[in-house]
Amino acid sequence: MSMNNSPSVFLDPNANRFQVNVINESHGHDNSATSQEDTDPPHYEETSFADEAHNRLRISFRPGTRQLYDNFLQNGDTAKPDANIHPYDTHSNTYYLQTFGHNTMDPIPKIDYYRNTGSISGVKISRPSLLEIHEQLAKNIAVNPGSIDRVANGEGTPGDDVTANKEEENKGGFVKFGWVKGVLVRCMLNIWGVMLFIRLSWIIGQAGIGLGVIIILLATMVTSITGLSTSAIATNGFVRGGGAYYLISRSLGPEFGGSIGLIFAFANAVAVAMYVVGFAETVVELLKSSNAMMVDESNDIRIIGSITIVILLGISVAGMEWEAKAQVILLIILLVAIINFFIGTVIPTSNEKRARGFFNYQASIFAENFGPGFRDGEGFFSVFAIFFPAATGILAGANISGDLEDPQSAIPKGTMLAILITTIAYLGVAICAAACVVRDATGNVNDTVVSGTNCNGSSACALGYDFSSCKSQPCAYGLMNDFQVMSMVSGFGPLITAGIFSATLSSALASLVSAPKVFQALCKDNIYKALHFFAKGYGKNNEPIRGYILTFVIAMAFILIAELNTIAPIISNFFLASYALINFSCFHASYAKSPGWRPAFRYYNMWVSLFGAALCCGVMFVINWWAALITYAIELFLYIYVTYKKPEVNWGSSAQALYYVNALESALALTTVEDHVKNFRPQCIVLTGAPMTRPALLDITHSFTKSNGLCICCEVYTGPRKLCVQEMNSGMAKKQAWLTKNKRKAFYAAVAADSFRDGVKSLLQASGLGRMKPNTLVLGFKKDWRNASAMQVENYVGVIHDAFDFELGLIIVRTSQGFDISQVLQVQEELEKLEQERLALETTIKDNDFEEGRYGIRGFFNKASKLSIAKHETRKDSNINTIQSIHMDEFNQRLLEANSQFKKKHGKGTIDVWWLFDDGGLTILIPYILTTQKKWKDCKLRIFTGGKVNRIEDEKLGMASLLSKFRIKFADINIICDINMKPNKESWKFFEEMIEPYRLHESCKDLTTAEKLKREAPWKITDAELEAFKEKSYRQVRLNELLQEHSRGANLIVLSLPVARKGVVSDHLYMAWLEILSKNLPPILLVRGNHKNVLTFYS
Repeated sequence: MSMNNSPSVFLDPNANRFQVNVINESHGHDNSATSQEDTDPPHYEETSFADEAHNRLRISFRPGTRQLYDNFLQNGDTAKPDANIHPYDTHSNTYYLQTFGHNTMDPIPKIDYYRNTGSISGVKISRPSLLEIHEQLAKNIAVNPGSIDRVANGEGTPGDDVTANKEEENKGGFVKFGWVKGVLVRCMLNIWGVMLFIRLSWIIGQAGIGLGVIIILLATMVTSITGLSTSAIATNGFVRGGGAYYLISRSLGPEFGGSIGLIFAFANAVAVAMYVVGFAETVVELLKSSNAMMVDESNDIRIIGSITIVILLGISVAGMEWEAKAQVILLIILLVAIINFFIGTVIPTSNEKRARGFFNYQASIFAENFGPGFRDGEGFFSVFAIFFPAATGILAGANISGDLEDPQSAIPKGTMLAILITTIAYLGVAICAAACVVRDATGNVNDTVVSGTNCNGSSACALGYDFSSCKSQPCAYGLMNDFQVMSMVSGFGPLITAGIFSATLSSALASLVSAPKVFQALCKDNIYKALHFFAKGYGKNNEPIRGYILTFVIAMAFILIAELNTIAPIISNFFLASYALINFSCFHASYAKSPGWRPAFRYYNMWVSLFGAALCCGVMFVINWWAALITYAIELFLYIYVTYKKPEVNWGSSAQALYYVNALESALALTTVEDHVKNFRPQCIVLTGAPMTRPALLDITHSFTKSNGLCICCEVYTGPRKLCVQEMNSGMAKKQAWLTKNKRKAFYAAVAADSFRDGVKSLLQASGLGRMKPNTLVLGFKKDWRNASAMQVENYVGVIHDAFDFELGLIIVRTSQGFDISQVLQVQEELEKLEQERLALETTIKDNDFEEGRYGIRGFFNKASKLSIAKHETRKDSNINTIQSIHMDEFNQRLLEANSQFKKKHGKGTIDVWWLFDDGGLTILIPYILTTQKKWKDCKLRIFTGGKVNRIEDEKLGMASLLSKFRIKFADINIICDINMKPNKESWKFFEEMIEPYRLHESCKDLTTAEKLKREAPWKITDAELEAFKEKSYRQVRLNELLQEHSRGANLIVLSLPVARKGVVSDHLYMAWLEILSKNLPPILLVRGNHKNVLTFYS
C-alpha cells in the first residue's frame, strides 16, 4: 500500500502547525497537488519519519499562498475533506488522521473536548477513548461515508437543544453585554445611591473629615476585598447566570449556595421596594412644597411607588437591552448631577447661601470640620452603619453574569473599576462639602457678626456670620441639620433632584433585574424542588418572567406596607452575609489547594479574603446586632434543610476538595501511629460480589464494622479483560451509590483478573490505605461445592490459604438459605420492565380513546386498533402472571427473608461462642462487638470450650477469669469434655457418603493403575490421606453433633475455624469438614484469627 502526499500541501505559513488533516490511504490513488515553488529559502523544514527519498510526508514552513487550503479549516479546527479526499481506505474501512505528520487517531488539544454538555458557547465533542487508541484501529473504529466530521471530532450529531441554541446565538438572538455596559455601569449606579445626595454631608458633619474619610475607606476596604474575591472566583472557570449564588454554590457547595441564594434573591426583591419608596418620598416632598398632594403623605408614597414599580417592571420585561439603555441614561443624569455639585463649589456664593453655611472653599472651615462632632448619641460605629449601605451594590454586574459576553474578564474589570470610581466620588463629595459648609447655620442673612464679637475660633464668625444661637436652639441649615446641602451647593439645584431620582430608580431597576436572575439560577439547580416552577425562561434571552412577577409581588407588598425602617437593616445584613460567604469561598478554595483552583485573576490573597469574611461578619453586628442574629438564624435553617435534603448535584466544590485534603492528612497522620492491641478493630474485605446480590453477608459484616472498622465490599471480574474492565468501570459508581443509599458504611472495590483466586490475591495485598488496611477476610460458605468443578473448589480453598499466607484473619459465614439473590433480582427487574410495558400500553389505549368515535370509518379502525392492543395487553398480563407464578415456585420467598435476617433487631436470645482454639482472640472479639450493636444488644454470650472431665470446674474458673480480665460479659460457660469421642454411626456414614464421589480408592487398585489415577485426578481424596486425618474428620463430625445438641436454638453461632495444612489436606476433604461442621444449624460464623493478640487486659 502506498501513500503519496505532496510536500506542497504543507507550504502555507499561516496554517496551524498542529493541523489535523485527513489522509487518504489506498492502492494507486494519487492526490498529489501542484503548487508554485517559492524562490525564497525555507525558514523551517521538517521531514517525516518515513524516508525522504520516497517523498512521503514533508512539512515545510515558508511564505506562500493559502489557495491549497481551501478544503481545510485553520486554527486547529477539524479538517473537512472535499469530494476528492476519502477518509477511509478501501480495505479496512477505518479512519486515519494525520497529526504531527503521523497517522494516528490521537487528536490535538481542542477546547470543544472540555465543554459541558449543553453548552451554548459551543458544542461539546468527545475525543477518541483510550480503548479506541489502544486497541487495533480496524477492529474498533468504522467510519460511515458522510460522517467525516463526526468521526474526526469523536462526536455524533449534537442534541437538538444544543444545536438550536448554537444557531440562535449565531443569528444574534442573544443579547450579551461587555464589561462597561454590563458591569461598570450597573455597579456604579447601584453603589451610588440616594445616600450620596442626602446623607453624605450629614455623615461628614458628624464624623469630621478625618474620621469620615476613614469610614468611607473602611467600607471600601470591605467591598474591595469582596471584589477581589469575586474576581478570583469569577475567573476560575466559565461563569453562568446566577451571580453571587452561582459563585458561592459552585465554590462552597449547594448547602451554602442554596441558603444564601434564597435570602440574597429575597433581599434584592425587598431592595426594589426600598429604592422605589426612596424615590416616592422625594416626589412627595416636591408635591408638598407645591401644595399638590393627592391624598396624604403615606398614601401618596404608595400610589407613586406602585406606578413606578409597574413602569420599571415593564422596562425589565421588555428585555435586557431596553433595561441596559435605561441604565445608561440614568448614569448620564447621575454623572451630570455630581459634576454639577463640584461646579457649584467654585461658583461664588450668595448672601443667602452664606446664611445657610456655604462659603466656598475655606481653610478655616476645613480645619474646623476635620475633627469629629458627634451629637444626639451618635458615634463612629453608628455613623458607619448608616453609611455602609451606600457602598454596597458591587455584585450588580455579577448578578447578570449569564448575560455578559465574557464574564471572566468583565466582572473583575468592571467591579474593581466601579469601586475605585465611586470611592473617589464619595471622598471628593465628602471633603468638598466639609471644606465649604459649616456644621450649623441659621439661614438668616441678618445674623452677621457685630464688631467686637469674640469668635472663639469659629470659622463662620471669622467669615462675618454669627451662628452662635445654634448652640442653644436647633438650626435648620449646615452639614448637621440640612439633608439638602448638595442641592444648595450645586450650580443648578434641580439637577441634584434629578440625580436623586436617577440614583433611586437605577438601583431599583438593577435590583429588579438581579433578583429574578439569581432566583432563576437557584430554581434551575432544583435545590428547592417546590420552587422549580420559577426556573422556566422565556424569549431569546431566557428571561425569567415568572421571577419578575414574583419579585414585583414581593416589592409591591413592601411598598404598600411602607414601613421599611425595620426591614432595611436585615436587607443590608443579607447583602453582607453574601459578601462574607464570597470572601470565605475564595479563602476556602485556596486553602483546599485543589488543582482545579486556578483563577486567572492573581491579585488576591487567601488570608486577606478570610479577613474580609470576618470583617463582613463584624460589620453585620455593627450595623444591627439583632438583624445579624436573624440573618444567621435564617441562613442556618436553610443550610440544615438543604443538607438534610441532599440535592443530587456535584459541582466540584472546595468543600469536596477540603474533605479530600483532611482525609489525606488524617490518613498520613495515622501512618505515624504504631498499632496497639487496645486499638485493634476488625477491618474487613467482604467478598460480596455486587453488594446488592449478597446483602445478608454485607449486613452481618456491617454489624461488627459499623462505626468500628473498615469494610470493603469486593468483586472479582473474570474473563476477557476488555469486557471485564468495561463492566467493572460502568458499575463502580452505581454499586457505591447503592451502599450509600442503603446506609452501609462500606466501600466498594473491584478487580479484573484471570481467575477468582488471582483477583482475591490482588485485593488482599493492595486494598486499603496506610493503617486503614484490611486485617480480616469475610466470605460466604460455598454451598454448591459438591456440584462445582475441581478448579472452582481449588480456587475457593486457595483463597482461604492465601488469607492465612498474608496473615489475615478469616471469617466464613453460612446460613441455611445461602446468600446469592442475584437471580431473584433479575426476575424482579424483568417483572418491573413488563409492568412498565403494561402501563405504556394503557397510556396508548387512553390516547386512542379520544379518536375512537370520530369520522365514522376512522373510528371503526381506531376501535379495531384498540381491541388489538387490548388483546396484546391481555397477553402481556398473562405473561406476567405466568412468570410470577413460575418464579415464585422457583425462587422460594424464604431466600429473601433469610437475606434480611441480619437487618432486623434480634430479641432476647443467645450468641453461642465455641472458642475451641486460641487464635489471638478474634473468635471472642467478634461476638462481643455484635452485642454492643443495637440489633444484637439483647443477646447474651454463651461460651463453649474444650476441657478435661476431671478438671471441669478449674477450666470454667480459668475461662471466667480470662473473660473478666478482658471485660467481656457472658451469661454462661460450658466446658465440653467429649469432643474427641467418636461420632455416632449415622453421622459418620453421612460423612463417608458425602466424600465418596471425591475419593480415589487407590488401595483397591494395582500400583500402576493407582499412579495413573493420581495423575488424572490429583485433587481427589486418597485413602492414605483419609486415614491420616481420620481423627480430625471424627472431630468435625462430632462437633456438629455437639452443636446440634447445645446450640440448635441460638440466634447465632461463632465457632473456631479448623485449619487445613497447605499441600497436605486436599481441597475436597477440607470442604467436607466445613460442610459437616456447619450443616443444619442456625447462622454460623467460622472464625480464625491470625494468631496475633487482638485482646489485652493491660490498661
